[in-house]
Amino acid sequence: QVQLVESGGGLVQAGGSLRLSCAASGRTFSSYTMGWFRQAPGKEREFVAAVSTSGSITYYADSVKGRFTVSRDNAKNMVYLQMDSLKPSDTGVYYCARRERIDIREARSYGSWGQGTQVTVSS
Repeated sequence: QVQLVESGGGLVQAGGSLRLSCAASGRTFSSYTMGWFRQAPGKEREFVAAVSTSGSITYYADSVKGRFTVSRDNAKNMVYLQMDSLKPSDTGVYYCARRERIDIREARSYGSWGQGTQVTVSS
């Protein structure tokens, strides 16, 4: 079973930036598409971004497109989420996850999850 550990969250003012990191254990990291999701209080977990096995293909939710950048380093078993021009609506717990089924934008397609890191954007 893979272990995923997120870091890099914090409190930032609107318009600021944060870079989230996700460290993955295991030898098969490069074989899986990796995704980022977020969950705000009282809301369902929602898709944010995903990156293909090689890193050459990326996917974004419309709400973050042009502001967030997802990437990975397979040599280090790391996934990153660079978040720029942050808005208060970006506040939530951010999770990285390993995709194990077809639909990239659905949480049910991901079988392994980290514990999450809190991102708070103040206005």
